[in-house]
Amino acid sequence: MPPAPDGPHTPHSTGLPALDAPSAHVEALAERGMQRHYRRGTLIIQEGERGDTLYIVRSGRLRAFVADASGKELTLGLYGPGEYVGEMSLDGGPRSASVETCEPTVCAVVARDVLLTYIAEQPGFALELMARLIRRARLATDNARSVALIDVYGRLTRLLDQLATAPDAQGQRTVTERLTHQQIASHLACSREMVSRLLKDLETGGYLATQERRLVLLKPLPARW
Repeated sequence: MPPAPDGPHTPHSTGLPALDAPSAHVEALAERGMQRHYRRGTLIIQEGERGDTLYIVRSGRLRAFVADASGKELTLGLYGPGEYVGEMSLDGGPRSASVETCEPTVCAVVARDVLLTYIAEQPGFALELMARLIRRARLATDNARSVALIDVYGRLTRLLDQLATAPDAQGQRTVTERLTHQQIASHLACSREMVSRLLKDLETGGYLATQERRLVLLKPLPARW
């Protein structure tokens, strides 16, 4: 599940609700959906297809991505419990991205008519939905800027900084997601070999280590490499 590029949301500056706390609306809406269980690696949304359902994650994790004809992928975001995907196609248009499960996942699948009925009953949820769409649009813009204007190392350090925990007593930060080199490459729009080389260089330089298949940032990463 990806962090917002703008830092903590400030409701007073935009009039939009904060998104950090679990949403009571999302929980209530999930109760109206159909609970479905998916195995790891299940493609639940196909880019380009027509769809009118919203998927709310109850447990597990989803990955949204786009792919070209050769199979090269770009990861758009990771989504965990309390988050949802599929809202972009509720206007009747085609799906803008594919979504697959990263692990065994349970989702509440909410049909468009159920969502519209809930919004009519609880109009405040429309503002919350709009705020999330705005945040995702900003994130998409930020990611596009990153791919176009920042080199691969810069994109790597940006991703690690976003995913890492706060520093512990020793100043070390842990990337809680167990990401493979290929998964990181999909986030950065580069080759797996490039990711492997950069991570190896950082490990040799004493900036990074791997513990229980998780990346640990031993000290602040250099601005340039």
